[in-house]
Amino acid sequence: MKFLADENIDQQIVQVLRERGHEVLYVVEMERGVDDDFLSDLTNEENAILITADKDFGEIVFRQERVLYGVVLLRLSGISPLEKASIVAAAVEEHTSELPQAFTVVSAETIRIRRV
Repeated sequence: MKFLADENIDQQIVQVLRERGHEVLYVVEMERGVDDDFLSDLTNEENAILITADKDFGEIVFRQERVLYGVVLLRLSGISPLEKASIVAAAVEEHTSELPQAFTVVSAETIRIRRV
């Protein structure tokens, strides 16, 4: 599966997903400071699922009704980067087929997936 990791995503998450065979474009390795419109466009151009901790993407998808290939919003504050990576990798493995065309929220206790 192909992902686009926002610059607010820990390197460990990117590394673990890559180790598990996923293609991950990482904003930190491309161009820092890009805006949400750029990320939205790139997500669609690349058919990549955006991984972000930026709650603004809920606004973009649900209020502005902007179509994105897929979004995984991480709500994992206060957890070590390695634990975050483990949680995200497990969520991706368990729900791979559900992530495209969906807005997914991953927290330490739950995974919520809403089709968009």
